[in-house]
Amino acid sequence: MKRGLTGRYITTSTVGGETCRAFIPNPLPLDPPIKFDSDLQELYEKALLAVGRLSGLDTLLPDIAVFLYVYVRKEAVLSSQIEGTQSSLDELLLYESADIPGVPLDDVQEVINYVRAMDYGIERLVKDQFPLSLRLIREIHAELLSKGRGSEREPGEFRKSQNWIGGDRPGNAVFVPPPHENVTGLMGHLEDFLHNKPTKTPTLIKAALAHVQFETIHPFLDGNGRLGRFLIALILFVEGALPAPLLYLSLYFKTHRQEYYELLQSVRMEGDWEKWLRFFLTGVKETSEQVVSTARMLADMFKQDRQKIKTKLGRATQSALMVHHELQRQPVISILKTVEKTGLSKPTVSSMMKRLVDLGIVREVKLGGRKRSFSYDRYIKILSEGTEPIR
Repeated sequence: MKRGLTGRYITTSTVGGETCRAFIPNPLPLDPPIKFDSDLQELYEKALLAVGRLSGLDTLLPDIAVFLYVYVRKEAVLSSQIEGTQSSLDELLLYESADIPGVPLDDVQEVINYVRAMDYGIERLVKDQFPLSLRLIREIHAELLSKGRGSEREPGEFRKSQNWIGGDRPGNAVFVPPPHENVTGLMGHLEDFLHNKPTKTPTLIKAALAHVQFETIHPFLDGNGRLGRFLIALILFVEGALPAPLLYLSLYFKTHRQEYYELLQSVRMEGDWEKWLRFFLTGVKETSEQVVSTARMLADMFKQDRQKIKTKLGRATQSALMVHHELQRQPVISILKTVEKTGLSKPTVSSMMKRLVDLGIVREVKLGGRKRSFSYDRYIKILSEGTEPIR
């Protein structure tokens, strides 16, 4: 259903004196609302069912934290790749295990910032019972740009100048978001929408619409794409659709990035929200199914490796299982960090790692000098699917 332009253009001047046409979106919710034909309704119900299966992930992996540690890092890598970084998941895990010579520090730092920003947002929501609000969004943004590239671009602050998407200046840009003086008001309307004012919106629909609105407002000088994608996961978590932030669409957006960008622009110019919603719900359905499938593979692999340990290691079984469990939480880890996490002695951890290497469960990674880490390679391989850098 094409509603036509979903906002209005105004002519504005940039700091350099160039004039351009900036777009100011209409506030949500939609008027008229989404029109559900039979196909869209069926897709919506399938997406809901897939999210429901994802919410039961603890039946496959009882300790969700084991899965979340690496899964959040996979999302950070994917979302950052869309913005141009070249870091991979194994590089990030190695860097977190120990300083690795030759790793592109700027790219890894950018991904580490995103991991910290995601962890910060989740902790504020869970431990501090903080609402999903403009304040929290700004706080997450401050963490996102805390170090490295972008740290000079007003972390935690809505922009105070004009930005643009595509082109080398506003005058030839593909899209020019609202002037900076409109940002606070527009984000205030978005916050109302998130809080079901003036009317309640179903969770999946809310996440779909809010993502587009956030990307259209583009409220920060940098980091909008990463934060806008994270917003989807936060909405589903806060609304109770999922027991943890488990649904990230960056791999789907990366795989279909040209269609994704075209649909965002099509919504603004033509108002075809139904077409966007079909794309979004397909992503929700496929991604939810992929996560559940991945969790099943991991659960089977963990079970097989535990059985191998129990069968082969005799009296050393209990200590080896403790080390194995820590490898599930952090699949690239040093001896010292394993000692810290398990409470086992250094000689015991060293011995158990050697035995796990002999069993083919982990691989020793020599880092130069006496430094070394141990990598749960099959685990990383399963989680790394789709995280190859965009070249």
